[in-house]
Amino acid sequence: MQTLPNPKTTTALQLSTDTTIQRRKTRPVKVGNVTIGGGYPVVVQSMINEDTLNVDGSVAAIRRLHEIGCEIVRVTVPSMAHAKAVAEIKQKLIQTYQPVPLVADVHHNGMKIALEVAKYVDKVRINPGLYVFEKPKPNRTEYTQAEFDEIGEKIRETLKPLVISLREQGKAMRIGVNHGSLAERMLFTYGDTPEGMVQSALEFIRICESLDFRNLVISLKASRVPVMLAAYRLMVQRMDELGMDYPLHLGVTEAGDGEYGRIKSTAGIATLLAEGIGDTIRVSLTEAPEKEIPVCYGILQALGLRKTMVEYVACPSCGRTLFNLEEVLHKVREATKHLTGLDIAVMGCIVNGPGEMADADYGYVGKQPGFISLYRGREEIKKVPEERGVEELINLIKADGRWVDP
Repeated sequence: MQTLPNPKTTTALQLSTDTTIQRRKTRPVKVGNVTIGGGYPVVVQSMINEDTLNVDGSVAAIRRLHEIGCEIVRVTVPSMAHAKAVAEIKQKLIQTYQPVPLVADVHHNGMKIALEVAKYVDKVRINPGLYVFEKPKPNRTEYTQAEFDEIGEKIRETLKPLVISLREQGKAMRIGVNHGSLAERMLFTYGDTPEGMVQSALEFIRICESLDFRNLVISLKASRVPVMLAAYRLMVQRMDELGMDYPLHLGVTEAGDGEYGRIKSTAGIATLLAEGIGDTIRVSLTEAPEKEIPVCYGILQALGLRKTMVEYVACPSCGRTLFNLEEVLHKVREATKHLTGLDIAVMGCIVNGPGEMADADYGYVGKQPGFISLYRGREEIKKVPEERGVEELINLIKADGRWVDP
């Protein structure tokens, strides 16, 4: 599904309007047969909500996601039994479908679990606030530097076997910081802030680097968009100062559902992508995981970072519109939505139509009552009765050799 990056466009993606998104240069990190960072296209991922102990159900859920374009799939691994179940899941995927890049989510003192599941997955995600869980002390008023360092050393010794295992297997790790689960000493030292999130990530990065392991992807998720934006921007600043080039996984955690969940996720993810920040994304919705994938690709398509579906350009309609624009746009979309890589414009009148749709491959424009004009780019090709408009648009696409059957 991935394509190799074009050396000429690894740092700047040229958009059709001659504007550019300057993507932050990052190191490539392999996750199975997919590469995150390194100028490769932004990767789409999601997470199944099946209990991993349900092997057949998990295989089916992973396959459903992968078939609609999810490139990396995460599974939760809360126990040793779940870790062993992942081995069966991986094997059944290979036998009945194909290899799918898998990520294991490990929390709460999951050292042994992480070591076991690392044998079967392509990446292990750990949360620094929960991986080595310290029970908070209700009367604590401060952390001394000695206490801070002592716990840091304990984390290093606990994390070391997993890092070495992943390093020797050529696999990856995501250091996934969550605003809502910062470790107690980070909260005491830096507060419930983006700074605390960044310092939490940097502590784990430094441990990995001290063990000569750099197959890292970093995330700093929050449920509030302003916190999420501040954390990622600060992380980029710190990494630039330290000469680090790790790819970033973007997401607004616990975004909710419906229209607002999509708006909230887009506000956070798209803002950073437009600034060149981000190498892989996940939209976290309280809905079936399959509902997340179209939102991801919609964000990437809107920014010109991936071209995976038809881009429809349509005016909002006004008193000059010569046909039922909403109805016609629906008919055009239903007839052509299976195509990829095309821009199709549906414009209500000749006043703004040709100018507004100048970048489109094909145009459907109201010319006079009862008739529409079909365009190829800026060139008017033919005028046809409105009732034959969609049919003739398809014929034009076919004549150009750009049509494929659904």
